[in-house]
Amino acid sequence: MSTQQNQQSHKPTSLWRRILSYRPDFLIWAILSAVILGIVFPVSGQAANVADWIVKLAIAFLFFLYGARLSPQEALKGLLHWRLHLVILCFTFVLFPLVGLALMPLTSVIGEDLYMGILYLTLVPSTVQSSVAFTSIARGNVAASIVAASASSLAGVVLTPLLVLLLMTSSGGVHIDGSTFIDIGVQLLLPFLLGQILRRWVSGFAASPITKKVDQISIALVVYVSFSEGMVSGAWSSIQWFAIVGLVIGSIVLVTLMLSVTSIVTRKMGFNYQDQVAIQFAGTKKSLAAGLPMAAVMFGSAGGLGVLILPLMIFHQVQLIICSFRASRYAERYSADATHARTW
Repeated sequence: MSTQQNQQSHKPTSLWRRILSYRPDFLIWAILSAVILGIVFPVSGQAANVADWIVKLAIAFLFFLYGARLSPQEALKGLLHWRLHLVILCFTFVLFPLVGLALMPLTSVIGEDLYMGILYLTLVPSTVQSSVAFTSIARGNVAASIVAASASSLAGVVLTPLLVLLLMTSSGGVHIDGSTFIDIGVQLLLPFLLGQILRRWVSGFAASPITKKVDQISIALVVYVSFSEGMVSGAWSSIQWFAIVGLVIGSIVLVTLMLSVTSIVTRKMGFNYQDQVAIQFAGTKKSLAAGLPMAAVMFGSAGGLGVLILPLMIFHQVQLIICSFRASRYAERYSADATHARTW
């Protein structure tokens, strides 16, 4: 009995020591650094164009590495995993919009323009690069994540404008631009296929330590460019500070809620650990890269466009930070006890 009491008395000390000894990993430092740099030293003008190209190249290289690392058998298995893809699409284009509609009473508190921005963020497709990157970091099903997140982006080209027409009031018509398909194909699917083709010769390089931090660096670049665009466009100064704080808190609650819901649902449906991770990170994310161009096309240069996209910009940054913590924690738990992680 005394031994048990001694063990219990040491638990708070052990927990406290663990908290004090915690050191954020490279990904978290990279994201926080990118946020600060984007606010203090935003890139603009010609430099912004160069930064956009750097981000595109980094993401393309990232997907080339994914293609080189995955065997064709794994890629085909990911493509045929229809249950996983269907669940992710339901979270992205059904559950999220329902949450957006449920928040309609906020209109009387925050105003119609800001609420429309919140509703719009629930209608855009899932991210691709960060969803796959977090899935990879957490040792999830990367092959299925690539296919599912890409399918979400492709479906969003049609479903997002349709949902906007059904749920939002827009003064202009919606125009679908085929360049969105081209961008996804050239930037994501083409490098992946190229990696598959060249896998025989470059698989060793793709799996080497020199490419280990490509995932984290790619995400940090996206964060930096996104925050820079917000600073330069004035989106961050077009609304009161307490409203921004409210959006940050609301985004934290929404991301945490969706992560919890996806975790519970995927466990109840019998998905294994790898698939649970893929569904969580692809089914709870919203794409700033897809959402901003779509907003510009559908709403034109309306005066309230900055307010409309602000909730999406904040939500995007919050989801990256929260998911980076969760991906790192999953990776640690998976490495420490693989059997427990697979059945969690």
